[in-house]
Amino acid sequence: MEESQGTLPLSTCHVQIGLLIINRLHMLLHSTALSFLFYYRLRFLFQDPETRGSHLLPWFLVFASEIILSFIWFLGQAYRWRPVSRTVFPERLPEDDKLPGVDVFICTADPIKEPTLEVMNTVLSSMALDYPQEKLHVYLSDDGCSPMTLYGMRKAYEFARWWLPFCRRYKIKNRCPKAYFSALENDDIDFASSSVYMEDKQKIKGKYEAFKEEVETFRKDGAFFRDSVTVGDYSSVIEVMNKNIVDDVDNVKMPFLVYVSRERKLSSHHHFKAGALNVLLRVSAVMSNSPYILVLDCDMFCNDPTSARYAMCFHLDPKISSSLAFVQFPQKFHNISKNDIYDSQLRSLFTIQWQGMDGLKGPVMSGGTDMQKLQEYFGSSNEFIKSLAQNYTSGFLSGRNTLLQEPHLLASCRYEIGTKWGQDIGFLYDSVVEDFLTGFILHCNGWTSVFCEPSRPQFLGTATTNLNAVLIQGTRWYSGLFENGISKVCPLIYGPLRMPLLQSLCFAELTYFPLYCLPLWCFATIPQLCLLNGIPLYPKVSDRYFIIFLFIFLSSLSKHLLEVFVTGGTLHKWINELRIWMMKSTTCDLYGCLDALMKKVGIREASFLPTNKAEDDEQTLLYQIDKYDFRASNIFIVPMIAIITINICCLVVGVYRVIFVGDWDKMLIQIVLASFIITVNYPIIEGLVIRKDKGRISQLVAIHVIFVTMTLLTFCKFI
Repeated sequence: MEESQGTLPLSTCHVQIGLLIINRLHMLLHSTALSFLFYYRLRFLFQDPETRGSHLLPWFLVFASEIILSFIWFLGQAYRWRPVSRTVFPERLPEDDKLPGVDVFICTADPIKEPTLEVMNTVLSSMALDYPQEKLHVYLSDDGCSPMTLYGMRKAYEFARWWLPFCRRYKIKNRCPKAYFSALENDDIDFASSSVYMEDKQKIKGKYEAFKEEVETFRKDGAFFRDSVTVGDYSSVIEVMNKNIVDDVDNVKMPFLVYVSRERKLSSHHHFKAGALNVLLRVSAVMSNSPYILVLDCDMFCNDPTSARYAMCFHLDPKISSSLAFVQFPQKFHNISKNDIYDSQLRSLFTIQWQGMDGLKGPVMSGGTDMQKLQEYFGSSNEFIKSLAQNYTSGFLSGRNTLLQEPHLLASCRYEIGTKWGQDIGFLYDSVVEDFLTGFILHCNGWTSVFCEPSRPQFLGTATTNLNAVLIQGTRWYSGLFENGISKVCPLIYGPLRMPLLQSLCFAELTYFPLYCLPLWCFATIPQLCLLNGIPLYPKVSDRYFIIFLFIFLSSLSKHLLEVFVTGGTLHKWINELRIWMMKSTTCDLYGCLDALMKKVGIREASFLPTNKAEDDEQTLLYQIDKYDFRASNIFIVPMIAIITINICCLVVGVYRVIFVGDWDKMLIQIVLASFIITVNYPIIEGLVIRKDKGRISQLVAIHVIFVTMTLLTFCKFI
């Protein structure tokens, strides 16, 4: 029986045949229509000047925008070429004593934007994973060197001595205390009738409330606000949470829990999150040295205790493990509203795109080097170099070594000088989106990855629920992504020689996605201005090419709608995705591209600000009732108002022209385009003239922008 079970696979991969056929058929039809569109545009350019008119500039701008849109669409089809899904069988894993060790890395930087209680819930949920406790090691990196975070770690460790046995005893599925004790969580159905269980639950809830109270009391201390984040130069702080605790719990198996705050000096670049992760890689190597790591955002708690075992179904699968670099779980969020007006869950990314990339494979990588070369690569720590050997055993876990000199050396800001850290080793430093760049280079080096999406979300985070935070976060992401697209590791140039072509196209689509800002700004203004001036840019309704433009428009919308439905979305969700895509494309996509270009030419340096994950009740309420919170920076609001003003004014003039001049045959597409943009962006109009709540658009800003825009429209003529 054991032999036959040993031959059973730990995971299986299934090609989604139905979706594959639909995708490829759509590619064929849509690309055929695009070829006719290009023929129509090119034919116009070679017409007699008297026939085509003198308005070449708007034609060139619109044609260039159509080319950019088609280019991004073409790159995105690589995701849809071979979508797959995977099934895992954790019950077929080896016994616990044969499972490899796992180091969990959690990074935080600001206890105000990333509330300490939220971070500690993530720590507690990772400590409570259904995995052998002696093989589980949790590291928290605090780049703020905050006494608040360190105090929270100590108190979380004390509470964990009660929380972990409770979770194991009753096989709790959601092991994040906040989620478990919330009114929405119903994880105790099997034990609801047990008086012993209910008594234990109330006792643990009391312990959790006491833990929260202690952390909140410390937070309210006036000294904390003056020193919430340490500024200036400071030394590294490393603390192992293993002090003797006097309580009523005996012989509790606890994971290894370590607080790490690396040394910081203003004269040394700290390389943001990638630098923090590399410090954790080095420190953990000499303390626990697990062969596998689990990287979590500080607000991304473990929603299913079996997540580590799910990942091991791939890492221990002999068919794929030799070239497998990492297992990617989808990011999901516990505070998503029904219609998710900001598309905070990134539905397309974690369903369509990641499943598509999962269907693309890569070759095996191998290599080796000597001791002197290792020091040039990894730094001067001999203990760390020893940890690279497979038979290395850390003295910290065995109790032989309780001193922290070596971890402090590895956490110093000068340790990486003269080494290959951040260049060839660890998480790479050339981008603020270190996960994208590191994953891309791993794939270029022959490694592969898999996408695992079980029915129960393995991890749940806190989504951004206000427009300003969404657009600031998007600006940072798109700046980092586009920066990679114009760097020496450009996926279209660096990738095809090192990975399958389709895989490099997937990476390229991510880096050039911010270029949507160019065609969307063009389509939101140029056809409308031409409508204002009576300049047709599209074929007449009676022209046979009218059908081509209509087909392309409907083809794009219907394919997007189908993908939303296939992934469990609704019509309302589809409209919201279109809406936030337009908002992002004309604001944070544009600013992200400009930021990347300025960094490229040396005008400004890279910067990183943590996304504010602190919950605001008023903002959350607006999000839950599908109302946009327009209390955002003017650099985001002004373009939205200007675009909606242009489209409304030009549509009014266009309708007048159709009624009194009678050129509807030539102007219909431009009228439909303006109407479509106004309809999709109705919430902006609502925020301008209908809403009276605090989330409406500032009347002072709106009046100035509308006045300036209408003044410019009055004098706007194409020469």
